[in-house]
Amino acid sequence: MRTTAVREGDEYVVNGQKTRTTLGQHADWMFALVRTDPDAPKKQAGISFILLDMKSEGITVRPIRTIDGDAEVNEVFFDNVRVPADQLVGEENRGWDYAKFLLGNERVGVANTGQIKRWLAELKEHAQQVRLGDGSLLDDSAVAARFVDLESQLMSSELTAVRVSGGSEDGRPNPASSILKLCGSQLQQDVLELAVDISGPMAMVWDALESVPDWAARSVPTYLNYRKATIYGGSSEVQRGIVAATILGLKG
Repeated sequence: MRTTAVREGDEYVVNGQKTRTTLGQHADWMFALVRTDPDAPKKQAGISFILLDMKSEGITVRPIRTIDGDAEVNEVFFDNVRVPADQLVGEENRGWDYAKFLLGNERVGVANTGQIKRWLAELKEHAQQVRLGDGSLLDDSAVAARFVDLESQLMSSELTAVRVSGGSEDGRPNPASSILKLCGSQLQQDVLELAVDISGPMAMVWDALESVPDWAARSVPTYLNYRKATIYGGSSEVQRGIVAATILGLKG
């Protein structure tokens, strides 16, 4: 973490850069983790949690064009941005403690079991509309097997979400949230890959035509957009490390 905040009287002076700020070009406020003690003995220490007014002088927002053609994420640059000290959240140099708790909740949201359930239900309806021989694509045994597999994984994710909800203790996230995030984010990608396969040649059209339904035209851009799911909220590699250390008790 290279973005710094230096205390000067009743203000912090923030310098640095934050990448992948979702919808930052529309935001009035943002929160940022900033390094307030560069000499802290551990990398996780010396970090503070601070709120920033996006209209502050010295803040520049630059949208990033992503692979699906959208500009959902942004780079945010801080050039001597003065932030009132009372916009510090909690105690100075304890920002990572607060962030870990928030990440536990975020990972539950990233898994997004409710949205996956809706996607699968709608996708099954779409598969019934795609003709294959005398029946529909849903009558194909290979396609039906993929639906069964995904629905079984979804059920496991839903049960894990129930187990994780309200399971934080002493301000620490339930480590099972890492399992949920790891499996849920991969499940999202698998469901959207199935959507592209069901769309078939119709997926080649990104803009809805009269002959191509909107769900098929959106299948590839949506699939490409959600390639990020295994990265944000803590990458899959990070989640595996947390599961190994906190649940399995393994040591590197």
